[in-house]
Amino acid sequence: MRRVAKLSAACIATAALALTATACGSTSSENSSSTSPSSSSGGGKGGIKIGLAYDVGGRGDRSFNDSAARGADKAAKEFGGSIKELTAKSSDTEADREQRLTDLADAGYNPIVAVGFSYATSVDKVAPKFPKVSFGLIDSVATSKNVDSITFTEEQGSYLAGVAAALKTKKNHVGFIGGVDTPLIKKFEAGYVQGVKDTNPKVKVDVQYLTHGSDFSGFASPDKGKEAASGMLDAGADVIYAAAGSSGNGSIEAVSGVKGAWAIGVDSDQYNIPGLAKYKNSILTSMVKNVDVGVYDFIKSVNDGKPLTGQQNYSLAKGGVSLATSGGFIDDIQPKLDEAKKKIVDGTITVKTS
Repeated sequence: MRRVAKLSAACIATAALALTATACGSTSSENSSSTSPSSSSGGGKGGIKIGLAYDVGGRGDRSFNDSAARGADKAAKEFGGSIKELTAKSSDTEADREQRLTDLADAGYNPIVAVGFSYATSVDKVAPKFPKVSFGLIDSVATSKNVDSITFTEEQGSYLAGVAAALKTKKNHVGFIGGVDTPLIKKFEAGYVQGVKDTNPKVKVDVQYLTHGSDFSGFASPDKGKEAASGMLDAGADVIYAAAGSSGNGSIEAVSGVKGAWAIGVDSDQYNIPGLAKYKNSILTSMVKNVDVGVYDFIKSVNDGKPLTGQQNYSLAKGGVSLATSGGFIDDIQPKLDEAKKKIVDGTITVKTS
């Protein structure tokens, strides 16, 4: 009887999650799917049930969220698990984020990965209510005991992107596009500008943010990214680095239309993203942020019965961030990039975060 009762409760919770995702779609989730494309539908007996709460853009953004998805997909395939995905809207309230995490926990998903700093407050509110569930938080640090905070030294990877931009510009004029002017994206800007200026102080750096404050649409508006990049190109910039989620896809498209101009991708190796294939010869490099590694490590720890907690910081020295070499466009400057990397790792260069 006890086993039947538990099974019934699980079924009710799962059904409630499905209903919530449908009924609240206009306020809390742009889309949801019961499983990811590459994971099994049921996960088999005892298979790990992974909950993914995406930031705006979700799976298919060709950048940040897709990197998280790759890590979860790998874990689900390796451990015979299943994935439930819910995606944020740019109009989300704190209540929406809390509800999304609660729905996943109520439905028996464990671990649950909150993809993005915007979930920081909600994770700290929801996690204590589910002490037996392991939560992963990307790009921010939580205080709850059952949370693994997965962070990266974005400024270090962005510094190398700035070195590459300064060495490749023909006009001594480059640009940076940020999705939203948050402290996280300011780290990308700070590292990039420092890398440019340390390499060639004469290079001008234009900086533009697509949205401000609590308006997170700047992470999911390719049209705004394209418009911003076009303006920079018209002003004379010939290398543009965008840290803007799927908005960066618009920036890459704009750059591809200008002969001799380069785009620098972010988070994923965007040269190798199928949806950006027609622009790949304009993608100089990408500042790869290995969110997939952090997500996989976390899920594996839960599967192994030894959940990671506290903060795991993935630095340049640990391979947490890097510059992609796909296309061979930075081969000629690789020695200088290697030199800059060595100086960051050994502490000769301290990269600013703001």
